[in-house]
Amino acid sequence: MLRLAAAAAAQDGVEPLSEPVVLHVRDGGDPGARNLLCWQGGELAGFAHLDAAAGPADARSAELVVHPAHRRQGLGRLLTQALTAEAGGHPVRLWAHGDLPAAAALAASTGLTRTRALWRMNRPLDLPLAAPHLPPGISVRTFVPGRDEPAWLAVNARAFADHPEQGKWTREDIDRREREPWFDPAGFFLAERDGRLAGFHWTKIHSAGPGRGAVGEVYVIGVDPGEQGTGLGRALTLLGLQYLRDRGLAEVMLYVEEVNTAAIRLYESLGFSRAATDVMYGRVA
Repeated sequence: MLRLAAAAAAQDGVEPLSEPVVLHVRDGGDPGARNLLCWQGGELAGFAHLDAAAGPADARSAELVVHPAHRRQGLGRLLTQALTAEAGGHPVRLWAHGDLPAAAALAASTGLTRTRALWRMNRPLDLPLAAPHLPPGISVRTFVPGRDEPAWLAVNARAFADHPEQGKWTREDIDRREREPWFDPAGFFLAERDGRLAGFHWTKIHSAGPGRGAVGEVYVIGVDPGEQGTGLGRALTLLGLQYLRDRGLAEVMLYVEEVNTAAIRLYESLGFSRAATDVMYGRVA
């Protein structure tokens, strides 16, 4: 399946599956999730993933990919129909990475409309960076594996209480990422006030690939609701950007919800601009 995804990425210029889906396929995950395979002529031609339902009436997120050699044969529609059947009456929300025309056409042909969008924003790291100014009483240190997970999960849940994915992270989610080869606690910054976690900036470095060098990422950045409005988010962002620049990287990226205009304004003020969009399609009642 991962080879199929790699072939699609080479063709489309965008990874067809999100990090959580890749980790689920490779390492296992929620037993309530489903992986659907489509074979044609003895070859794996398509793959679809359906997340487990969070509640009795909740929508289930899904992703799919068709091998470039097997496109334009109706397999995308077949997989979409199979996802709907597998969802057991739950609404299905289908992610399309890169907002490609073929994905929009598939959505239209299956009665799905755009319900959510996620921007990918990029920034060159050779642009000047302002000095970070931490709010009074705030200190910053790096993450200590095996000790800081409970406090981080608690603040992450509060900071992303309204986010459909990030706010629901569990200890298994963070443990799985700590086992990834890219994980480095030196790039995971924790802001504290009086010994309590107030915010964080977890950076990530993507390995170099064909035709490109390594790329940094603002992987997750969050501020406890009680610290919002103090400038802590901006200061943590700058600290992480300085760290990635000092590692010799040329570029940094991040993902942000299209409707999060406050965060977008912050990132634009720091030199980020939109580079791509991921779109979620669903049925609107």
